[in-house]
Amino acid sequence: MITFILSCMALALGYIFYGKFADHVFGSDPGRPTPANTEYDGVDYVPLPLWKSFLIQFLNIAGTGPIFGAVAGAMWGSWAFVWIVFGCIFAGAVHDILIGMMSVRSKGASVSQLVGENLGETAKWIMVVFSIVLLLLVGVVFVSSPADLLANLTHIDRWWWVAIILVYYIAATVLPIDMIIAKIYPVFGISLVIMAVGIIGGIVLNGDFTRIPEFSLTNPHVEGVSVFPYVCISIACGAISGFHATQSPLMARTLNNESEGRRVFYGAMIAEGYVALIWAAASMTFFGGLEGLAAQGGKAAIIVNEISKGLMGNVGMILSILGVVALPISSGDTAFRSIRLTIADTFKISQKSAINRYKIAIPLFMVASVLLFIDFNIIWRYFSWSNQTLAAIALWAAAAYLKKHGRNYWIAVVPAMFMTVVVTEYIIIAPEGLGSIWAGNTGLAEMVGLIMGVILMLVCTVLFLRTDFKLVEDDQLTAASIDGEMSKV
Repeated sequence: MITFILSCMALALGYIFYGKFADHVFGSDPGRPTPANTEYDGVDYVPLPLWKSFLIQFLNIAGTGPIFGAVAGAMWGSWAFVWIVFGCIFAGAVHDILIGMMSVRSKGASVSQLVGENLGETAKWIMVVFSIVLLLLVGVVFVSSPADLLANLTHIDRWWWVAIILVYYIAATVLPIDMIIAKIYPVFGISLVIMAVGIIGGIVLNGDFTRIPEFSLTNPHVEGVSVFPYVCISIACGAISGFHATQSPLMARTLNNESEGRRVFYGAMIAEGYVALIWAAASMTFFGGLEGLAAQGGKAAIIVNEISKGLMGNVGMILSILGVVALPISSGDTAFRSIRLTIADTFKISQKSAINRYKIAIPLFMVASVLLFIDFNIIWRYFSWSNQTLAAIALWAAAAYLKKHGRNYWIAVVPAMFMTVVVTEYIIIAPEGLGSIWAGNTGLAEMVGLIMGVILMLVCTVLFLRTDFKLVEDDQLTAASIDGEMSKV
């Protein structure tokens, strides 16, 4: 209980103090015009009220991420609280505000464009492919899961629901942002907040609040799997998520003033951290402890449904259906919209024309339809790793931006170093990576993975520190300087 309360307090203090510090380091300028006004096109560049930009950003980056991720990460007990708090304040929220504000300064550029501007053309094209693949996986995952649930609830074949969801996705991908997304997202965002408040209220009324576990070092493994790096992969959206780097540019095109950046980008991440804390606490207590949670078999959607109904009755059941149906759909539609914008930015395709938007969208959804035939669990595992890898790359790009502008780049370098170790060790020890070669020798796998992670992190850090990130006339970093440093390292 005390650990949970301190965690909630820490998030608030993190927003007040570290959020303001991060905003100061970036150098937001209230007097500088934003892309929403200078690039207005009535489709993607549309000024929105601050409250609406915040709620859309919150829902874009949240969806079911901080719910399902927190449910999975709750198996590590209080370590989940530690990762959510420190990850959110010093990594996730910093990642989001830097990428968001960098996009504001670059006329609403997508994350792949930002990586190209700061790490060179080679990195840009790697990021283009990486972000499109990640977003496709997100979109496909958030077609399959709500379609399956709706099929179970209505006994209508899942493929009818798949078709309906895809039709909505196409509309949300190509129509102006203020026609659909800006109108329905605030409602979903408010519902997500109500859901979280209701859950914590239910925990208190049920008497479970005092049974929330305190911080302890005695739970280092879950079923032979170590806390690090698995908890950092399991709880992504509630702590740090590369998916956010693909979403923040959407809102960078809607801000009226740069002073709104801290509240929209850093603030939405902190809000998501609270959602993750609440669901982690509920998961740890509702089933009588961690053993009871483990007995549920890790089926997040079922766990969320049971907790919601158990703590909030019929209202909870309605909100849980909203959570596992509407919220993933609200992440899937912006995933596809982000792919459209990434492709358009990369190949300089004007999006004022509806025909151009459909030229990108239709082939995109044809590919997504094919991926729907792949097993959901396989897609989800690769999504989890690629999500955090994208976050690491985005942080290195943000660090390069700060360095070439003469600002305190360590606020991005430190979390970039940490996430580099996380994703490297994970892909070496996890089943979807090189895990099969260790023949069950978990200890050896983790040791090798950690060593390789640290080595790659040190190489990236040395390369970063030795590179002279100079501002050039068009504020673009050429690939030559980085390529030259790579040959030296």
